[in-house]
Amino acid sequence: MTQTIVGWDIGGAHLKAALVDSTGNAIQVIQLSCPLWRGLDVLELAIDEVLTTFSAYNSKTHAITMTGELADIFPNRNKGILQITQLIEAKLNGEKKYYAGQRGFVNFEQVKKNTQEIASANWIASAVFIAQRQPQALLVDMGSTTTDFMMIAHHQLMCRGFDDAKRMQFEELIYSGMLRTPIMAVASKVPFAGEWCTVAAEHFATMADVYRLTDDLTGSQDMSETADGKGKTLEDSIRRLARMIGHDAEDADISAWKALAYAVKQAQLDTLHQAALRQLSRLDSNNHKILLDSSSPIIGIGVGVEIIKVLAQQLNRPFINAKDMIIASSLVAKDWVNVCFPAYAVANLVLHL
Repeated sequence: MTQTIVGWDIGGAHLKAALVDSTGNAIQVIQLSCPLWRGLDVLELAIDEVLTTFSAYNSKTHAITMTGELADIFPNRNKGILQITQLIEAKLNGEKKYYAGQRGFVNFEQVKKNTQEIASANWIASAVFIAQRQPQALLVDMGSTTTDFMMIAHHQLMCRGFDDAKRMQFEELIYSGMLRTPIMAVASKVPFAGEWCTVAAEHFATMADVYRLTDDLTGSQDMSETADGKGKTLEDSIRRLARMIGHDAEDADISAWKALAYAVKQAQLDTLHQAALRQLSRLDSNNHKILLDSSSPIIGIGVGVEIIKVLAQQLNRPFINAKDMIIASSLVAKDWVNVCFPAYAVANLVLHL
């Protein structure tokens, strides 16, 4: 049987896993809802489901990266990583390798000394994988909760921050994603019925409601919980969106609510556009030239890859969908690699140790 590796990306809201063979080919890729803030047993059940899905292959190597240590069931990142890795050790057979960013991979015995490097390092795995294949680019990963901006020049990762605090300071990490972000975090005022309306500072609706109305969100990727715990139909999304500006769904027809959704989408794009311009303005410290010239592409990954494509068009930049840079056994697996890219990347990085 062909040797296989499982790459794991353990997030706070989703568990992502990629089964990869010795050539780097993605055989199967899966994303599961995994609201880790509800307890480690949720993660345990999700791991069991992945193992059942991949059961036809006896994988002896597991490559693990994570952001789940940020879940508020943990008092801090350090303890989150220790508890998650202890669970991994108990659940998975075979060799386990934990991704520690710039330090590479460490084993379980080395985890305790490297928790700062392991914390939220999944984006580094994606960026290193892409940098090995693309000399110059701005890599943008729009997930359910955040959007990452990763500068690549001369086949090297050129980011200024390597922890969340610095990355947020430099706008390399923006807490604005396609699914879970509350609308109140995207805009304080929105146009509706010819007027500017103040957005309620309440968690009535999320960006998933917006993207259902703009037809940007497919059902298979729509895994996040809704703000009110109710359905994901257009009617449900309109009801929640209307509440954000003090209205009921019956106050206007569907065309008005769709127009409002497009306005909120644009507000989020404006935020991402400003962050991208900041990255693209960076200068090489040696010759004071722009790091990325106008021909350097935007590479998009994540559930919001089509939104990143629109961003690239607004920036007048070439666009590359990262799924076109990978190999997979099927078009379905290739599409899911895009959503679960860090899991696929970390498995591939293990292949070249």
